[in-house]
Amino acid sequence: MHEPWIEGRFEEGVVTTTVEQAINWARQSSIWPMTFGLACCAIEMMAAGAGRFDMDRFGAGAFRATPRQADLMIVAGTVTYKMASRVRRLYNLMPDPKFVIAMGACTVGGGPYFKYGYHVVKGVDLVVPVDVYVPGCPPRPEALLEGLMRIQDKINGHRIAKNGSGKLNDELPIPHHSGYVSAPADGEPMREHQKVTS
Repeated sequence: MHEPWIEGRFEEGVVTTTVEQAINWARQSSIWPMTFGLACCAIEMMAAGAGRFDMDRFGAGAFRATPRQADLMIVAGTVTYKMASRVRRLYNLMPDPKFVIAMGACTVGGGPYFKYGYHVVKGVDLVVPVDVYVPGCPPRPEALLEGLMRIQDKINGHRIAKNGSGKLNDELPIPHHSGYVSAPADGEPMREHQKVTS
């Protein structure tokens, strides 16, 4: 269960919280996406950053032109095999912690090129680890904003404390912006579900 950010109030002007919650709040309110568009979904990503939808309301309006200053990669468009190595290189240049949104049908699973497009990667999750999938062809800017809020939920769920194995906990809390349905595949992540076989 997600704890509120403000844990206690003793008097006016005094607020108590934990360092972990303060860090997570600051990080989720200052996401820097990378300026990175591959195809037509990039037009919707630009619309989400423009005045009508205004990603800056969520603290994510500072698009960076270099991966070394970005912590969010929005893969917007068709990923071809020729571009896949460049996507991976840009991902590796981003500092940790970093997050990936797969935006659009082509990025999520190959799109209309899935069956006959020999040049298209059947999902960017075969190239980089994806945190949030935003389906659609192309998805509306509101859908991208919803995906951004899911990233903020993931950042808010980070735990600084180490578990028994010595690794940091990375828990994704139940989303609070919309409804939540527990899918059958939530227990074990699917691997190689889009692997191309000859």
